[in-house]
Amino acid sequence: MKKVSITILMSFITMITTYAQEHRFDPPWNIPPQSAVMFTVPGVDNVPDLFGNINDPQLVVFFAGNQFMCIDDIIAAFKKQYPQYQRIFAETLPPGILANQIEGGSITIGNMRITLKPDVYTAGKTRILQMTNLFTDTVAYAYNKLAIMVHKGNPKNIRSLKDLAGKDVKISMPNPAWEGIGRRIEEAYVKAGGEKLKNTIMETKVKDSSTYLTQIHHRQSPMRILYQQSDAAPVWYSEAYYQQMINHPVEMITIPDKENISATYMAGLMKAAPHPQAAKDFMQFLISETAKNIYQKYGFTTN
Repeated sequence: MKKVSITILMSFITMITTYAQEHRFDPPWNIPPQSAVMFTVPGVDNVPDLFGNINDPQLVVFFAGNQFMCIDDIIAAFKKQYPQYQRIFAETLPPGILANQIEGGSITIGNMRITLKPDVYTAGKTRILQMTNLFTDTVAYAYNKLAIMVHKGNPKNIRSLKDLAGKDVKISMPNPAWEGIGRRIEEAYVKAGGEKLKNTIMETKVKDSSTYLTQIHHRQSPMRILYQQSDAAPVWYSEAYYQQMINHPVEMITIPDKENISATYMAGLMKAAPHPQAAKDFMQFLISETAKNIYQKYGFTTN
């Protein structure tokens, strides 16, 4: 009897070790800058959406979060082309959260409070146009569309947006309250299956918890697929493309154009930019061939 109890205990410990402490897919998926002390602890101290130099930056950029995969290359290329700017700080949080940060003047993440003001803010076209009074200049620089991310092997056999209505399909869905993509995905639901499909996914399945509404979809949706907490996640094409690029066990289900939507990424030069010349230079850089090639590398289109 004692031997059986020990076996059960060891099995329980193995289960806890395997599942409760599973961090093999955790971000940051970018390459962290080098420091004397490298102290990123998965699941405890890990801040994947803050980049670069927070002390006395020469340029501050707030990027709509789903561009996080481009940041390493974008910042490196900008520094090479404009070597006078070496201390750059960037955030890649949801655009609605960044807009609130701009309006309120600060954000707190964990125990850290950030009061830096952005020189440049990027988001979808609709949000930029809503905030146009804050900018001295705006420019479009990249484009995207939707896809569906599923786990490797597509165990639920998801083939279209309509399949997300299945009772046994768990969905990771961006919350439209602060994620611009959430509203665009709702548009796609209506295109694919009318108001009935949208209501099934955004009301019925939210109530029974088979639709999970994210707070930061470009991190949560991939992780929920990777850790098999959700079966499918409507995401930007570039996000599924990137997860495949870094060899994570996901697959991409494409959405036909007649059911899809298109997104335009725009940048706004802030009227209150603390570093106006750096902001102007970065705005010019975003529409350069160098920047376009970087965005294309990660699954975006640029025309």
